[in-house]
Amino acid sequence: MERIPILKLGDFLLVTIQVDMHDQLAITLQDDLTTQIAKHASRGVLIDISSLEIVDSFIGRMLANIAAMSKVLDAQTVLTGMQPAVAITLVELGMSLSGIKTALNVERGMEILSQFTDPGYEPQDADGSQE
Repeated sequence: MERIPILKLGDFLLVTIQVDMHDQLAITLQDDLTTQIAKHASRGVLIDISSLEIVDSFIGRMLANIAAMSKVLDAQTVLTGMQPAVAITLVELGMSLSGIKTALNVERGMEILSQFTDPGYEPQDADGSQE
């Protein structure tokens, strides 16, 4: 069975999707990732989708589900490397990907995740007020 590698980097898990996602692979990734979050008590998940040129509604929902499941397991999710065409498609499909922070590249994504492990960090709403 085909699997997407999940790398552990300190308190974070890194997933780099380098193949075309199909439904079964997305479901397997969801199961593998939630297992790894629980196993390692990970604080964050970075998913790099820079190789994906197309994301359909099912894959978009799976990414949102992964973020929701990660949050329940006390891990934040950052999605990096989204192609403009993918962003356009997701918006046209009406998918907000709530719960997922985004970054243009892996380096910026890691910076965002590092904020979550800072003991002095307090999440803020978009208007700057604390949650």
